[in-house]
Amino acid sequence: MPKVGMEPIRRQQLITATMAAIDEVGLADATVARIARHAGVSAGIISHYFGGKDGLLEATMRQILNDLGEAVSRRRKALTTDAPEAHLAAIIDGNFDRTQVSGPVAKTWLAFWASSMHRPALARLQTVNDRRLYANLSHEFRRLLPNKHKARDAARALAAMIDGLWLRGALAPEGLDSDRARRLARDYLEQLLKAYGLGARSSESLSLES
Repeated sequence: MPKVGMEPIRRQQLITATMAAIDEVGLADATVARIARHAGVSAGIISHYFGGKDGLLEATMRQILNDLGEAVSRRRKALTTDAPEAHLAAIIDGNFDRTQVSGPVAKTWLAFWASSMHRPALARLQTVNDRRLYANLSHEFRRLLPNKHKARDAARALAAMIDGLWLRGALAPEGLDSDRARRLARDYLEQLLKAYGLGARSSESLSLES
C-alpha cells in the first residue's frame, strides 16, 4: 500500500524523469520504460498516475507552463513602478527565466511545440500559452497606445520576437543564452515604443527596472 503523501512526490519524479528522457533521446524514443528507469520506479506507476505516456507528457507541459506563469508573475510583483514599459520588460524576462532555458526543459518545449500539431490535448495547452502571452502584452500596450489595433499589432510583434529568440536559442548547438535573448528582446521593445513616439518615457522605465 502506498505511503500517505507519496503521490505528489512520485508525480514530480516522473515529470522530472520525462524531461530527462526527452533531453537524452528525444520524445519518440522516450519510452515509458526509459522514463520509469530515470525515475527509479516500475513502468506501471506511470499508468497508475497518468494513464500512460500521453498523460504524463501533458502533465509535464502543464508543470513547465505553470513554472513560466510563476516566473512572469514573480517579476511583475517585484516591480517598484506600475509603468507598462516595466511590466512589458518583466514579461520578457520571465519568458527567459532559468526554469525555461535549461537543456531538459528547452528540449521538452521543442518536443511540445512539434507534438501540439498532432495531439489535441497538447494543442489546447499551446493555445492557452499563446493566448496568455498575447493577452498580457496586449494589456500593457493598450495602456500605452490609444489605438487598440496598434496595441494588438505591437503585442503580436513582441510575442513573435520572444518566441523567435527562444526557438533559435534552443536550437543552437551551444544552447540558449538567456541574458543575450533578454537584452535583444528589451532592445526590440524599446525600438518598438520609439516607433510609436514613446522613446524617452520607455527608456527611463526600462532602465529603472533593469
